[in-house]
Amino acid sequence: MNKLSCHVLDTSNGHPAANIVVKLFRLGSFECLAEETTNADGRAVFEGITLDKHNFTLRFLVQPYCEEQFGSSFFPMIDVHFTVADERNYHIPLLLSPYSYSSYRGS
Repeated sequence: MNKLSCHVLDTSNGHPAANIVVKLFRLGSFECLAEETTNADGRAVFEGITLDKHNFTLRFLVQPYCEEQFGSSFFPMIDVHFTVADERNYHIPLLLSPYSYSSYRGS
């Protein structure tokens, strides 16, 4: 069984981004499969989720965090789409700043 986790790092302030709600969807669906909130270390683990071979979306609801940390929010939410193709664990980091973001497949 593979596991899903994510990590949000505030690259403008150089620290983890806590209290960001992250939702999991099948790509193209509006039905939320799971929801977690990043902890003080900016991490969230989706417990009890089995990822079958499919395309998924992690939706990071960053607007409250951005407004608190940066004074405004250019991106109210960030969708990261990914494909589950095998039984490995999936870790999706998000690097966040006021006017940009980046993501990659973590380990």
